Amino acid sequence: MVELELLQMNSVFHALGDATRRRMLRELASGERTVSQLAEPFAISLAAASKHIKALESAGLIRREVRGRTHLCRLDPGPLASAHQWLSFYERFWTDRLDALEHLLREEDARKAPTLKQPPNPKGDDQ
Repeated sequence: MVELELLQMNSVFHALGDATRRRMLRELASGERTVSQLAEPFAISLAAASKHIKALESAGLIRREVRGRTHLCRLDPGPLASAHQWLSFYERFWTDRLDALEHLLREEDARKAPTLKQPPNPKGDDQ
């Protein structure tokens, strides 16, 4: 069971590792598209687009439905949840580092800021 989940997550990250496939997923987030529509924004053949779509299908990120000669693709966001969960674990490390950086930058700003001096007393009194 755990090994199967690990294999699926590996295929999800493999699919997300390609900019073309990430852009295809973004397109599918707004609704189903044909293979031709998914290939259109790229300078790639339908065969190359089909290979990208197969990688997304293998990862479970999209579902393809054949209607006659038309292949319609739709986003299946379920596997993204496990990838998000895995990445969320590491988010705390980035948050801690960004918080530490903010603290250091504020300290540096405070050291560089000129100290405010009291304006001189026009009467020369120390009152």
